[in-house]
Amino acid sequence: MSHRSAELFRQAQQYIAGGVSRNTLLREPHPLYVESGSGCRVVDVEGVERIDFANNMASLIHGHAHPAIVAAVTAQVKRGTAFTMATEVEVEYARHLCGRSASFEKLRFVNSGTEAVMVALKAARALTGRARLAKVEGTYHGTYDYAEVSQAPSPQSWGDPRRPASVPLAAGTPQAVLRDVVVLPFNDPEAAVATLNEHRDEIGCVLLDPMPHRLGLVPADDSFVQALRDWTQENGALLVIDEVITLRTEVGGMQMRYAANPDLTAMGKIIGGGLPVGALAGSDEAMAVFTSEGGAQPRLPHSGTFSANPLTMAAGLAAMRLFDAAAIERLNRLGRLARSRIEEAISVADAPASVTGTGSMFRVHLRSTPPRDYRSSFPSPREAEALKLFVDGLYDAGIVMIHTGTGILSTPMGEAEIDRLAEAVLTSLRKAKARLLGQAPPALSSPR
Repeated sequence: MSHRSAELFRQAQQYIAGGVSRNTLLREPHPLYVESGSGCRVVDVEGVERIDFANNMASLIHGHAHPAIVAAVTAQVKRGTAFTMATEVEVEYARHLCGRSASFEKLRFVNSGTEAVMVALKAARALTGRARLAKVEGTYHGTYDYAEVSQAPSPQSWGDPRRPASVPLAAGTPQAVLRDVVVLPFNDPEAAVATLNEHRDEIGCVLLDPMPHRLGLVPADDSFVQALRDWTQENGALLVIDEVITLRTEVGGMQMRYAANPDLTAMGKIIGGGLPVGALAGSDEAMAVFTSEGGAQPRLPHSGTFSANPLTMAAGLAAMRLFDAAAIERLNRLGRLARSRIEEAISVADAPASVTGTGSMFRVHLRSTPPRDYRSSFPSPREAEALKLFVDGLYDAGIVMIHTGTGILSTPMGEAEIDRLAEAVLTSLRKAKARLLGQAPPALSSPR
């Protein structure tokens, strides 16, 4: 029984709206509270140890408390945590990140992936003089009003599949925001270009996640990415790639798997080494909006009290130096093994399930046919209920997963952790299968 977590949540509800500051932590009957983490394992306040396949929503590439990152942060804390002066480590880290991709000619540090996307959209407006943007239906790009349009539409609101509606996420979203966001179907280049052509003189940028989590962790097709790249180049708009999650797939991000280089790239999560971070990188031309010329105000004035703070710079530089080509290839191989072992578990369980993903990421779907886009990934009420049982079962079996059934690997993991994952998936799938079929679910074992 999780008595300590229950008591902490009771206290939290007295002072924190909703009991947490991140809704993704909510579970029934209460969130679990962590005591500590080391490597790829976390221990909660009840003393239960679990293997962490969530890694703080894909932000911890080296797991918890990596010695090199701890040493870098500790050394910087002794020198100071934040200054109204620039720091050398910012320059050193910018040089490192720019060296990871030819499309990163200049960059700018911010404090989150949300902020990186927001600044990218503002940069596109400043450069092109156009206010409207286009994005893919169902994609998550943070909490900026424009970026969250049609993030979570429902069958009642999403409209025609080839011409999706602009649907608000938050109550009170201004109609002007909805008018300025053009929504595109995923992996349908013909329909996307047709919609873009209707607004060719108004769109400043097209925003794309190359493997959107909310769409089911399905990679964008080469033809889709190339169509968007061609359209933006032909019509004076920018292509903005959101690599906040997918940067981990290659040295320079998942964009390296396509022939189309973006004008701007939003980054976050792993580049902070476990601390809050974001960055915007791009071509000299696109990034010039931040630069003062002849003493005049830049086209996009930009600042932030904790942008490029030295703690994050030190942690991020240590983390990304460790995450070199060899580390990426090893982790991607482990990802392929994880997806293969999950497919075996699905077969043994004879469950209506499938797995998607690439690199060091995977997502389990409680339907036999993998999704192709947001609409085909939208769960039925019974699937949603079974997914909750599935994820809860993984927690009970000693595995931490993202609530969508998504798993994220970290470098401390090896084949032993994948074996544990496969065992837990098999056990939990059987329980979820029973619910999908309307049967009484079998009992699950306690975590080891």
